Amino acid sequence: MTNRLYYGDNLQVLRDDIASASVDLIYLDPPFNSNANYNILFKSKTGDGADAQIEAFEDTWHWNDHAEDAFDQVIRSGNTDAAELLRAMRQFLGENDMMAYLAMMAIRLIELHRVLKATGSLYLHCDPTASHYLKLLLDGVFGADRFINEIVWKRTTTKSDFRQGAKNWPRIHDTILHYGKAQAGPAVFHQPFAQYEEGYVAAKYRNVDDEGRAYTLGDLTAPGAGSRGHPRYEFLGFDKYWRYSKEKMEALLAEGRVVQPSAGAMPRYKRYLDEVKGVALGDVWTDIFAINAMAQERLGYPTQKPVALLERIISASSNEGDVVLDPFCGCGTAIHAAQKLGRQWIGIDVTHLAISLIEKRLRDAFPGIQFEVHGTPKDRDSAEDLARRDKYQFQWWACSMVDALPYGGKKKGADGGIDGIIYFKPDGKRTEKAIVSVKGGENKSVAFVEQLAATMDREKAPIGVLIMLPLPTREMESRAAAVGRFEDEWGRTYPRLQIITLAELFQGKKPDIPFVDPASVKRAKREDTSQQGSLL
Repeated sequence: MTNRLYYGDNLQVLRDDIASASVDLIYLDPPFNSNANYNILFKSKTGDGADAQIEAFEDTWHWNDHAEDAFDQVIRSGNTDAAELLRAMRQFLGENDMMAYLAMMAIRLIELHRVLKATGSLYLHCDPTASHYLKLLLDGVFGADRFINEIVWKRTTTKSDFRQGAKNWPRIHDTILHYGKAQAGPAVFHQPFAQYEEGYVAAKYRNVDDEGRAYTLGDLTAPGAGSRGHPRYEFLGFDKYWRYSKEKMEALLAEGRVVQPSAGAMPRYKRYLDEVKGVALGDVWTDIFAINAMAQERLGYPTQKPVALLERIISASSNEGDVVLDPFCGCGTAIHAAQKLGRQWIGIDVTHLAISLIEKRLRDAFPGIQFEVHGTPKDRDSAEDLARRDKYQFQWWACSMVDALPYGGKKKGADGGIDGIIYFKPDGKRTEKAIVSVKGGENKSVAFVEQLAATMDREKAPIGVLIMLPLPTREMESRAAAVGRFEDEWGRTYPRLQIITLAELFQGKKPDIPFVDPASVKRAKREDTSQQGSLL
């Protein structure tokens, strides 16, 4: 299977492109916040406080025709448990944002259940806002007996909200719900371990043998006094229920692994420190910290999860070569971790901005990586189609093609004539910006050039880039040339107002700008790919 990224509604992609019982592991972190949008923030390099903000994920979970249709699809899905549960939720909650969210999630969970293998499992990452409702939905779709774990991830330290008048316990954890498709739980699970703390080792492994190996002495009697079916027999003068059969105990005694600390003392098991894996991790995770503002892996995505968190989930519940699916892949942390661990992967997201961010992240972290991207423009026709369907997605895609940071939101007039910004350092020190303006229609007017020139003057930007579908007129080219040229510290000059057509974008043309600042767009750390040759 070729690793794949899909731009589009994950419900449609799941139905059209993902085969039944083809995925080994699903991780999803679906957005929900009734009071906020899901944004990607790009910090201004000039320090003028005008941080650019993109509404990458508006909170679209409102009760409307789309929510009503999702509810109806669940009722007609054939999954009686999920349908009846959702009907009861609607009666209890009414037709509000939360109910819309649950209806949209329910139909997607039904499709995710379909594509999951019988041996696979699903991890749903959420916060306490909706975790209790989502658990009920998962019970309805997967079956209550398919529930495996509720994992608590301590994502931050205790906050000082009380200083601002908060009257609640500080909220410091997320919930991760773990379900298996098979009744007996997932067939794939590798118990993860954490290292023992130094104090524990010093207290428990104080004994050292003649070879210098530290060890401790453990109990050999059976837990539960035989209630779990352990054998009872006499061994070294003690009639007990034992953990092992008599034959096994005799063999361990011969190997020197069963010892009596003193004459006539209860037999004990000699456990060496260098043989133990550590302490088995449970369902409360306090050792993986959220990404702080200074973390090297931070890419600017506000809900970005640490790679270590996804590595733990993927390592525990899949094998090398298995297929990992993230239907809300955001900035691609699950995809990154899957690639790093030698898994195959599928990622889906509803914004071009997220898909372009993941593409860049993967190519930075895994040079030479090969994967397919579906749903993004591959030629002029598909780009024109995107421009007709969603001008904002087209603008974000076009900005990604010239390595510009997208600017502005979906509110009319919010961008002030700016669709993207490219930061550069003409003298290697001070930061300047190039303004990008994207025009998605067939119109070609000298007014486009005039507007961009005026925006450049207003923003004190030495360079502007106009991206447009058709070829520019001679009048447009003449007016662009009249804006003049920009000279860097070494006397080299560049057109101040540059026009790039859609055809030139597909040919790989980039703006002619000196010393583009690579720090403008965060780069993912390059990963060690020495163990991943078969996937690259």
